[in-house]
Amino acid sequence: MGLTLPALAVIVYRTQGLKFFTSRRLLYAALISIGALIAVYAYLPFAASRSPLINWGNPRSLQEIWWHITGRQYRVFLSFTPAMMGVQFVEFSRMLLREFGPQWLPLPLAFAFAGFATAYRQDRTTFWFLLFIVIANLAYDLSYEIAEDKDAYYLPVFISIALAAGFGIRWLIQLTTAKSISLGKSYGVAAIAVLLTSATAFTANWPFNNRRHYFIAHDYVENLLSAIESNGLLLTQDWQVASPMFYAQQIEQLRRDVKVVDANLLRRSWYFDYLRRTYPDLIERSREKIEMFVEDLKAWERDPAAFKSNALLTQKISTAFLEMIQSIVTNESGVGPVYITRDLLLPDTTNGEVTRWLSQNYQLVPQGLLFNLAKDSGFHDSPDVRLETRGLADGTVRFEQDDVVNLKILSAYTSMLINRGRYLAAFNQHERAIIAFQEALALDPNLAAAREGLAQSTAKLSNP
Repeated sequence: MGLTLPALAVIVYRTQGLKFFTSRRLLYAALISIGALIAVYAYLPFAASRSPLINWGNPRSLQEIWWHITGRQYRVFLSFTPAMMGVQFVEFSRMLLREFGPQWLPLPLAFAFAGFATAYRQDRTTFWFLLFIVIANLAYDLSYEIAEDKDAYYLPVFISIALAAGFGIRWLIQLTTAKSISLGKSYGVAAIAVLLTSATAFTANWPFNNRRHYFIAHDYVENLLSAIESNGLLLTQDWQVASPMFYAQQIEQLRRDVKVVDANLLRRSWYFDYLRRTYPDLIERSREKIEMFVEDLKAWERDPAAFKSNALLTQKISTAFLEMIQSIVTNESGVGPVYITRDLLLPDTTNGEVTRWLSQNYQLVPQGLLFNLAKDSGFHDSPDVRLETRGLADGTVRFEQDDVVNLKILSAYTSMLINRGRYLAAFNQHERAIIAFQEALALDPNLAAAREGLAQSTAKLSNP
């Protein structure tokens, strides 16, 4: 909403003149706007006071409400460096071309360009209004780097371009009328232009937006849960796991015995309210270490600059976090198996100490899409999990190359199947290893690691 203020200021200036900004009417407008803003955001503390299961940010105090409104926790993703903005602009250009038709026929964009030119000549107020929406939003969006949902941030830009395309079609009608073409033919030309513009955009987007056969999130959760034994703990930092798992457990009431903990959200104090309500026994078993970390965490939330400038404070909270994870994993392994997702083992400076501790103290046994933490180095047999992969790689649902499904979910399937194959091969279970490698290649035939593992296990069977 705030990004539209420059565009709204243009409308006020063009219609009321500069004197409006020095008049009492500006004060009245500001008071009304602030009152409306307060009325809208008053819902935040009201909702938080009802203690919902996920009380994101826990916005009860004025400070917490302000943090929530200003997106304080997401500021780390803002960067105004030319290199980063250049990368984001390339991504935006790709989304723009796909949003408004196939790249080889960007007809809506052509009409939008004509519409901007026409608006500049005939309606400067509208021209500057649309242009400032585009400029303000791009200035913010190109400086904001997140992994998913980036296309939603470009919606104001896309809407402005769609409106400009409408002006372009109006220009086409005016052009045909000026050339002494009959009114009926002018409307016919306009109708064709509208149909072609809509059809190209529809055709380009339909394969990506048709979710009739989209079962990926559902199957992902089912596949994950199928590998987890009773009362197991799943530790993850992948939102593609934590989010649908939350829905499955809290809404669909599936496998309530499984404890799912998001390692990234452990760095938000409000998340511990959720854990206390959902897994009280887990909290109780590791209460001492959890309370020590939460105390440091709340101090960091109040004044992160103090920790940034003080190496001792940074080391203290990092050590408290690691000890809390160690306590949770150790204590929960006494009541049930502990599992982690592969993302916890990827190079990551944030959770690097956790990764090293897990790798040094446990054998990582691939089971389905997870690693089971085993305390010994022997072979741990487990049933081969049958993975349901509807829409993932069978062509029924189409994805961009940089879609989160390709970047995270598909790679999770293939890498874990390869890990499973390598684990089985290391203990001379080559027949089963071959099946795992073949399943990985069925999802992605270009996996060199899977082909190599398949060849080695096949050779071992031929020449034992």
